[in-house]
Amino acid sequence: MIKAVIVDDETKAIQSLTWELANFSNEIQVIETFTKPEEAIAYLKTHTPDCLFLDINMPTMDGFQFLESLTQKDFAIIITTAYNEYALKALKNEAIDYLLKPIDSDDLKETIKKIKKFHNSNISSAKVEEVLLNFNAGLKQKKVIINTDGKLVFLNVDDILYIESDGNYSTFIMANNQKMVVTKKIKEIDALLPENYFFRIHNSYIINLNKIKEFVKNDGYVVMESNDKIPVARLRKTDFLNKL
Repeated sequence: MIKAVIVDDETKAIQSLTWELANFSNEIQVIETFTKPEEAIAYLKTHTPDCLFLDINMPTMDGFQFLESLTQKDFAIIITTAYNEYALKALKNEAIDYLLKPIDSDDLKETIKKIKKFHNSNISSAKVEEVLLNFNAGLKQKKVIINTDGKLVFLNVDDILYIESDGNYSTFIMANNQKMVVTKKIKEIDALLPENYFFRIHNSYIINLNKIKEFVKNDGYVVMESNDKIPVARLRKTDFLNKL
């Protein structure tokens, strides 16, 4: 069953789309509706539906601003609008389809087919990632596999100096002076890294233990091979010393 969320500032538009979707009740279920985009953004921070029906013309925040406000978009996006001039821009903004109001049942049927295809594709990707992660574990994790921007990135453990947190984002600082930003919280990254190589030395930092050049005990920081200074959290100092 596909789970859908509807965001539209017009209550009647929500009711109409919900009624149309009821004709496909064995395939899709509306789990939440919002007339205020800010409330929808808060909801999507902790919930991941299979698809989102999003109105473009909203007074406090248009649909494109809404999409830019989302940190993660792991669901199919369908733009709903009364103006077909938005079609091209909608598709360029990661929407899989757009529907013109008033919504036609045949058009909606085709959209649901696209949602299913998107959903099945995501499931397949998740299964591939699981297999690769298990395979990697069997090799004692000489590589780290990160799922970002719809692709799997393979990083050599020895190429990673440290990871720095920035809220919902994490930045990999590499030995070749390159950086890679991923849309994952640092606690999610920490769960992917092999414990024998990496240690979360601070709420905002994970370091590669093999890339430490110095540990300045009095000032409470480590110097990495890049000469970057990383603070050692007071409560993590004992565990860090035990790791060394």
